[in-house]
Amino acid sequence: TEAASICQQILTLDRTRVEGHFLVGLVAAEMKDLRTAASAFGSVTKLDPKHTAAWAQLARVFMRLGQPARAEKALEEAVRIGTEDAVVEDLIGVVYSLLGDQKAAKAWYARAVAHAPHAPAFAVNLASALTFLGENEEGERVLGALLAKHDEIAQAHWLLSSLKRAENTERADNLAAQGARSGDAQSRAFLFYAAGKEYEDCEAWDRAFIAFEAGARAKRSIVQYDEASEEAMFRALEEVFTPEWAARTAASCDDPSPIFVVGQPRTGTTLIERIITSHSAVESAGELQQFGLSVRRLSENPGRERWSAEGARASANVDPKALGEEYLRASSAMRQGAPRFVDKLPSNYLYIPLILKALPNARVVHLTREPMDACFASYKQLFAEAYFHSYDQEEMARHFVRYARLMDHWRALFPGRFLDISYEETVSDLEPNARRLIDFLGLDWEEACLNFHQQSASVATASAVQVREKAHTRSVGRWRRYGARLDPMRRVLAEVGLAPSSSES
Repeated sequence: TEAASICQQILTLDRTRVEGHFLVGLVAAEMKDLRTAASAFGSVTKLDPKHTAAWAQLARVFMRLGQPARAEKALEEAVRIGTEDAVVEDLIGVVYSLLGDQKAAKAWYARAVAHAPHAPAFAVNLASALTFLGENEEGERVLGALLAKHDEIAQAHWLLSSLKRAENTERADNLAAQGARSGDAQSRAFLFYAAGKEYEDCEAWDRAFIAFEAGARAKRSIVQYDEASEEAMFRALEEVFTPEWAARTAASCDDPSPIFVVGQPRTGTTLIERIITSHSAVESAGELQQFGLSVRRLSENPGRERWSAEGARASANVDPKALGEEYLRASSAMRQGAPRFVDKLPSNYLYIPLILKALPNARVVHLTREPMDACFASYKQLFAEAYFHSYDQEEMARHFVRYARLMDHWRALFPGRFLDISYEETVSDLEPNARRLIDFLGLDWEEACLNFHQQSASVATASAVQVREKAHTRSVGRWRRYGARLDPMRRVLAEVGLAPSSSES
């Protein structure tokens, strides 16, 4: 607030002072006054059209305002003008990441690291992008070099824990101790989740749960999860996507290339993606934000929030053909040229009606998993800026109940239009389920689809280590290892028949 007051004094003395407007934008963005931030950075670009940092900041603000089309235009200006300032290069990478283009983000993060090799934050962002893209060996190298100099960087420890399976609990013990000492909630979350993952690798179940619970508590303390707003959004989806809406006829985009793999996170979506992309006609495009961003670009009233009742109602009026074409345009940069591609963003299940209307020849594959295993898999995973419901057992379970009800609604609206495939059945008996999957996609069978674990392609997932293995059943029923510790979650699911009545059942 004091900084804002000083900025106003500066601008009172000189309305044309570029630095004054830029600082107003930075302060406003920090205070979450995004309209003022956009106005201030806009003033900078008018006074100095070649101010790369202002264009990049403007792009990030537009993304936070839910205006991806304006963000893309501002980002284009920043890139066109160019920069060799590492801070600005890193910021451009951040905006590319928000827009779902992780390859471009990686390139800009790498430039930032090259210009400022001793800045830990830039190396962490680069490692994050490498991990997301499945370039795990390079990610491990970047993290190793960083931690050798900066052992206190909690996020780097967390990223490193996801890249390899722990062989003993020594590092986990150190991470848990470091987490207990940390006075910063975000750092505690990174450290405890990293420790929990490594304890679980070593089947130290009690210590794993204590770490996961501590990590979840730390993360929940710093996220703003509005459960009432989420409930309203799910109600709006059921209210606007009705049998009458489904029966409407409209022009669409007939391109058959997209394959959407959807569901809850950590339910086997990566396994299914790997089976599909082992086929010679299919490539992976990763977890794309492009469909949701395309919906928001074309909605008349998208609102600030990515998921909201307002946005759900507005999306029902989007032109299907324009939506299909915009999605294919926006996702084209993530493709390599195969006839078909997989978009593996789990939360695209929210858009199933729009996908089927806009791209009627696309295929949608929905992963199902035993509810307790599905909920616990999310609870013990630290996500970036998504799935805020997953850091409390009861909130996680109530979200799952809403999701399960919505999927029942979609099945009633679009019978036979998407494929439900069970994680448990697939890992227990791979071949018949893989054949059913490939047949649903309209592809000829190839034996390579049974040898998905031999793929050399990158893996953008928290399961990066596991997917290099053959299908296994080690994770089936894993929640039972934790028994009564998961009773808060189990009781919520049991009330609607989605879980056993007791942890001993």
